[in-house]
Amino acid sequence: MNAVYATDRRQNDLLAYNPPATIAADELDRYWKGVLSSYAQKPLDITREQLKSPFPALRVERLTYKGSDDTPIHGLFLLPQQQTADEKPPCIIIYPGYTGDKGLPERYAAWLLLGYAVLAVDARGQSGETGNLLTWETGSAKGWVSQGIRQKENSYYHAVTMDAVRAVDAAAMQPEIEASRIAVYGGSQGGGLALLAASLNPKVSAVIADIPNMCHMDYGIMHSTGSLTEIAQYVKRYPEQLSSVLETIAHFDLLNLADRIKAPVLMSVGWKDTVCLPETVYAVYNRIRSHKQINDYPFSGHEVSEYQTRAAIEFLKEAFKRA
Repeated sequence: MNAVYATDRRQNDLLAYNPPATIAADELDRYWKGVLSSYAQKPLDITREQLKSPFPALRVERLTYKGSDDTPIHGLFLLPQQQTADEKPPCIIIYPGYTGDKGLPERYAAWLLLGYAVLAVDARGQSGETGNLLTWETGSAKGWVSQGIRQKENSYYHAVTMDAVRAVDAAAMQPEIEASRIAVYGGSQGGGLALLAASLNPKVSAVIADIPNMCHMDYGIMHSTGSLTEIAQYVKRYPEQLSSVLETIAHFDLLNLADRIKAPVLMSVGWKDTVCLPETVYAVYNRIRSHKQINDYPFSGHEVSEYQTRAAIEFLKEAFKRA
């Protein structure tokens, strides 16, 4: 008789976890069809400015494009200088975790050593150079994600989602890269933004989403110790607004958008993670229909190990080869 351990039972439970969608598919499709159509005609107004770098074999630029409400979104555009005009590199777009920023070029050394171009972008209003022109008519809890939470079109989630989607368009327009090979990558908030970008922008050819946020959000606001506590705090103050808050976040919840993803996906999950709980991650993973893989870390919390970073490198090599 083969032994069945507690870890086996836990994995089986997670693979079987399939909560229902929190919004009707036709309503969600109508919403995003309208949003994406309206943004298709909005210019990105991309600018590039060369920056000083201690690395002679690297071209470093500040790339700026217009986000969802004309907020200028700042990013680092990094190009290995050994590229030729005939051999354009693939590009990996990197989104930051909550309260993070795009950082310095050396943060992306592994991807640059592989010969990839990198576009690392800020999340509006957080710790980078990017501000936030979003306006909303009601109050919010401390932090960012409850801004405009009662009006989906003016919500922070709407704005940051479209910022992520438009980052893909901005990358695809750069003449130095191979536009048919664009990957999106991030951890926590960044992982959620990577999945959102892939679900809403067909230019994405591969996704790496480590311990992603914005997954099964109605469950998360009850149990997460991360950014979703800001929404819980808002609803605690205004309990009569619960239904309108849940209706708003349903439009950005990857539980409802996962089946739109066409690109191959690599995800990771820590079973001791109290920020992006394994139930929320698996609820989304189980709905993805494209080629997919998830790496379980039963004894990890809200963290990404070197082992997973190596797995991401190998995954992306294969994904770019297929693309």
